[in-house]
Amino acid sequence: MNIIGRLIKDAEIHRTTQDKQVVNFSVAINDSYKNKQGERIEQTSYFDCSYWISPNVAKIVTKGALVELTGRVSARA
Repeated sequence: MNIIGRLIKDAEIHRTTQDKQVVNFSVAINDSYKNKQGERIEQTSYFDCSYWISPNVAKIVTKGALVELTGRVSARA
């Protein structure tokens, strides 16, 4: 899945119980459409993301940055 949006806050680095570092961040995607009455509806969706390859990416993943992500998506309640 591809996601293009803006970061809502700076990335955070966390450690797992196996001492592996993971970068966590959230992306907001804005969408708009017209309903049956012709009114424009603005809708924002939020995605919580994790990056496992290198913690150094946290230096450039800052609030407001435009990002394009490709990866797997999983849903959690």
